[in-house]
Amino acid sequence: MVVRMRHTRSHTANRRSHHALKQGNFAICDNCGEKKIKHTLCANCGKYKGRVIVDVIGLNAKKEARKKEKAKEGAK
Repeated sequence: MVVRMRHTRSHTANRRSHHALKQGNFAICDNCGEKKIKHTLCANCGKYKGRVIVDVIGLNAKKEARKKEKAKEGAK
């Protein structure tokens, strides 16, 4: 089937002109100075509005322990 009322290239491009991605706005963490998304906790230190929400150091320690455990199992 042939489209009877076809849109021109310029009409299509005008419609798609609003599809571009915009650069995100970042804030600086008050505690560690890293960039973070506004109104979210900092992925680097785990704090939000001065309070510790996630224990990032503890999570990293768990990940390292799991890696060591898997490495031991793989070596056997």
